Amino acid sequence: MKRIVITGGPGGGKTTALDLFKRELKNGTSIAPEAATILFENGYQRSDEEHHLRETQISIYNLQKSLEEIFISNANTTTVLCDRGSLDGLAYWPGDNESFFAAINSTLEEELSRYEAVIFFESGACSGGDLKSNNPYRNESNDQARELDHKLRTVWSQHPNFYFIKSDDSFISKVIKGLEAIKSQI
Repeated sequence: MKRIVITGGPGGGKTTALDLFKRELKNGTSIAPEAATILFENGYQRSDEEHHLRETQISIYNLQKSLEEIFISNANTTTVLCDRGSLDGLAYWPGDNESFFAAINSTLEEELSRYEAVIFFESGACSGGDLKSNNPYRNESNDQARELDHKLRTVWSQHPNFYFIKSDDSFISKVIKGLEAIKSQI
């Protein structure tokens, strides 16, 4: 069983790429959906209050882990591609890293070890593109997307199998590079 996280800043093309990866890889591959989107599309309200931000990220973390386990338990699955991973909440966390890990009762090392590889799609905002998304629950500005992209890259680049997919003019090029990285792991 392989668990590979597809992550990166807002507007990097992760969710669209995951749909294409599933079509290409077909049998044996499942997609664990993004936990935050599930919460927000079902009416969970955003707030800038610190205690609410903390509770939101703890909820997303717990849901993310549960979703991954559900897809891993599928007998026909050999690879689970995760739309974001358990460490993404660290970029959105209102406190320091230590308080995040205390709140989720885990460590950086434990969370990194959950995944065989990390494929990081750089946000289009980092290469001067406009942040457009097919996800109506994404509300970040280009500046916020660049900042989140940097934070996420700093966290995830510590994984020994980290693949950085730079934001290009061609989205298809990003998808092909991501698919090659996945195939090298499975």
